Amino acid sequence: METKENNKKLNRYDLEDQTVFTGFANFAEAENYVQNEGGKLIEVAFKDGNDNPQITDEAGLVEKKIHYYVYAGDEYKFIHSSDPGFKQYADELQKIKAKLTQSPPDERYLANFEIENAEDPIVVLKNDQFESVTSRERSKYLKHANVYEIGISVPKS
Repeated sequence: METKENNKKLNRYDLEDQTVFTGFANFAEAENYVQNEGGKLIEVAFKDGNDNPQITDEAGLVEKKIHYYVYAGDEYKFIHSSDPGFKQYADELQKIKAKLTQSPPDERYLANFEIENAEDPIVVLKNDQFESVTSRERSKYLKHANVYEIGISVPKS
């Protein structure tokens, strides 16, 4: 995986016959990329803790016009910061932040949590109860999750 600076941080994956870009903040950003840079909207899956994208249509992201989805079993839900339901968990995030600020330094085992998740936080729920916060990248390695992202495929010349 490489990153590409195109006003936003994108992930670049060179596959056998194509290059795939992921990491779009929302579906509209991916559509704009296609209009300005070319390529084709696709869905990619990251499965079994693997950082190699597999082209798929299992989650139906293109049809649903969404950019990110995680499946880790029926008991888990992953809510992206751009999802409408995320706002209801903002209070919980503020409580965690306040607790970290008041904790002694040796208890700040989550100190990097805020830095890591500042750009793209994902709330993890288990059985509809708040469990943790993670990032899009780390969600690939949690709970044996299948992570689906919108991507852009560009043929190799």
